[in-house]
Amino acid sequence: MYTIAKEFHFSASHQLFDLPEGHQCARLHGHNYVLTVVLADDTLNEVGFVRDYGDLKDIKHYVDTVLDHRHLNNVFDFNTTAENMCKELYDKFKSTYTQLKAIQLSETPKTTAEYKPD
Repeated sequence: MYTIAKEFHFSASHQLFDLPEGHQCARLHGHNYVLTVVLADDTLNEVGFVRDYGDLKDIKHYVDTVLDHRHLNNVFDFNTTAENMCKELYDKFKSTYTQLKAIQLSETPKTTAEYKPD
């Protein structure tokens, strides 16, 4: 299996709900997110790529126009945990990028969530 990954960066705010009183994530706050898109295939194309990184421009456009410098609670209609956003982004892009294997989202350099269906 061949695997490639590409990172996309954006800054955004959000607020999580249904947390215990006083939880820091219940307050309005922001992150410098790193979205990693992972694609995989058993074979390579005629050039030797899983997929040309340039083909991921639709994801970059979405990140730049929909997510960057936005309040994510106004973008999504669910509790904006990194886990929930990974699943949403996977579902959004899977039909366009059939080789999509996983979506990872980091809110900080020390934390990463991932959605990868079985």
